[in-house]
Amino acid sequence: MPEKNESNNNLSHPFRGIGGIDRNLLLRAYRLMYSAKLMAEAYEANRSITKYVHSTSRGHEAIQLAAAFHLLPQDWVSPYYRDESLLLGMGWSPYELMLQLLTKADDPFSGGRSYYSHPNSRSEDKPKIIHQSSATGMQVIPTTGVAQGIQYLEEVHRRRITGGNAAAMDRELSTVDTKPIVLCSLGDASVTEGEVSEALQFAVLKQLPIIYLVQDNEWGISVSAEEGRAMDAYEYAEGFKGVNKVRVDGTDFFESYSVMQKVIADVREHRRPWLVHAKVCLLNHHTSGVRKEFYRSNEDLAKHACNDPFVKFKNYVVGDFGDNYTHTMEEEVAAEIKEAFEKAVAASEPDPSTVAEHVFAPTPITEESGERSPQGKEKVLMVDAALFAIRELMEDHEECLLYGQDVGKRLGGVFREAATLGEKFGDHRVFNTAIQEAYIIGSTVGMSAVGLKPIVEVQFADYIYPGFNQLVSEISKSCYLSCGKFPVSTIIRVPIGAYGGGGPYHSGSVETTLLSIKGIKIAYPSNAADMKGLMKAAYYDPNPVVMLEHKGLYWSKVPGAEEAKTVEPSRDYVLPFGKAAVALKASDDAVFNGESVCVITYGMGVYWAKAAAKNFDQQIEIIDLRTLFPLDEETVFSSVKKHGKCLVLTEEQQNNSFAEALAGRISKACFSWLDAPVEVLGALNLPAVPLNTGLEAAMLPNADKVKKKLQALLNY
Repeated sequence: MPEKNESNNNLSHPFRGIGGIDRNLLLRAYRLMYSAKLMAEAYEANRSITKYVHSTSRGHEAIQLAAAFHLLPQDWVSPYYRDESLLLGMGWSPYELMLQLLTKADDPFSGGRSYYSHPNSRSEDKPKIIHQSSATGMQVIPTTGVAQGIQYLEEVHRRRITGGNAAAMDRELSTVDTKPIVLCSLGDASVTEGEVSEALQFAVLKQLPIIYLVQDNEWGISVSAEEGRAMDAYEYAEGFKGVNKVRVDGTDFFESYSVMQKVIADVREHRRPWLVHAKVCLLNHHTSGVRKEFYRSNEDLAKHACNDPFVKFKNYVVGDFGDNYTHTMEEEVAAEIKEAFEKAVAASEPDPSTVAEHVFAPTPITEESGERSPQGKEKVLMVDAALFAIRELMEDHEECLLYGQDVGKRLGGVFREAATLGEKFGDHRVFNTAIQEAYIIGSTVGMSAVGLKPIVEVQFADYIYPGFNQLVSEISKSCYLSCGKFPVSTIIRVPIGAYGGGGPYHSGSVETTLLSIKGIKIAYPSNAADMKGLMKAAYYDPNPVVMLEHKGLYWSKVPGAEEAKTVEPSRDYVLPFGKAAVALKASDDAVFNGESVCVITYGMGVYWAKAAAKNFDQQIEIIDLRTLFPLDEETVFSSVKKHGKCLVLTEEQQNNSFAEALAGRISKACFSWLDAPVEVLGALNLPAVPLNTGLEAAMLPNADKVKKKLQALLNY
């Protein structure tokens, strides 16, 4: 095995002799390497047909095939967009890859929805692949999450069969030689992404069973290595104490095979992270749209051509098997590629009527059930309702975990929203993370893929933005682009809102930004019962849920918010998403006389509206949305049609907000029933919530401001 943290530059070729490697495997490698070459040539020769942007693996074939040949069906792999040879080596046929290239209906990965070499798979006979995006380096966090999940499952298994006995655990570890490993493939230029660092930090800290295969062709589109990086990935990894690393000539199949064999075996046995830095050449275009002649010199192209892995490998194979044998094989491969391409071209296009399928996986929670207000139970705070819900879920489901900043047993959350959970369930299920919002959010993709249900927390809504790459590029698109194979089942808890001088970086509202992301669900409970019911529903929902939890309602400390405390619902209580509630009814007389207004709101807005309603004689109906997506349009529109006058109330800055968009939808759907324009009230349009409490109050809505809006509507 290469020594830990040592270069592999001087490794010999232990498999140069036929006895060192199976002859059939050599021929398979040659067949697939030649297939990749002909596929690239076919795509180039038919540019009018292969019109969708794509990259090929030319120059990277040797390291990709060498890695693929050591993988097992229980392993997990994240290829990147230049990894077609890795896919061929894992058992995917040229025809199947071409179906994705040409966006055909039978594309086995995305049904025509995503790019070439953007796979995902749960095939039983091949390594598993989570959804792969185009955002360079972004796959590293979700893939590290897969390794995190595997480590957790192994820990649970060991505890279950050994009773927590350390010696027995060690024996169990030493008896299993086919444990799954995780391989994450990426280009060297993507290593400069900050999210790669977050993943490496976590993998090294937790000693996860993952290999980062970094393929370095010295280009990042048109940016050369000299321009774009201070060091290569191998040198960069030296800063992560505890990661094993090795260099390899990725254009040499034999050296690559030897190194990958040993690294994978080490990870399979010792469960620790490796970085393999493979030096390769780029023989084709960056993509079909960004062509090599646009930015590369003849000298650079010639230098790369000298290291063509196919030429190197062919020289060996021809020398061993002879010209006639290899020529016959090449003719067979050429015929196969031609036939596969023609068949893929003729394959059916996707049915346009299916375009909206698989945005979400079906949820089993469609009706409210369980006791919402059991007799004899005391009222609980909203923060405790969330805590009790998660505690019950963790008691019932071993696959449930909770992690994020400061949620571990030492503190239990800065709002005590996770208090006692760490002590009860242990550090392997409830634990702190570093300040890594991207990792906290993005790791849930991999955790969910292996069958876990992560509940994670971003400490304040203002700090969710570093996690947006993962939320948008990975989580929200996973179910849709995998045709339902990989919905991301996670709950992302986000304390939100302003009260009591939280200031510009601890008071923000982010719901409009979140609602611009399609493929996630968003809850915003206003009381303890809703919090518990929605938390339970979110857990059983196979889709990603962002739970917005107002800090001012957690403890009912804000004057007028005492009703956020409710009787704790029963253990089996669930509240489905997309079901608004009537928080306050107007009298029949007020409605009949045309002297009523409905307020559509959520979160703290419910309590501003209730306080304002006390100034009117049963003339106000308040609709608490409870979830912002899915939205209960039926209840909203019914209320507006009944009253004819409507105020949409939000804590967010008003301009271009979700509230304004909702007002527009109401105006369109309810136009014939309206007796006045739909009004909106939100915070002032300032870039931040001021720290001074007087300035904070001047910015935010309150009961008096709501009262004035309601009076104006009644007088209209």
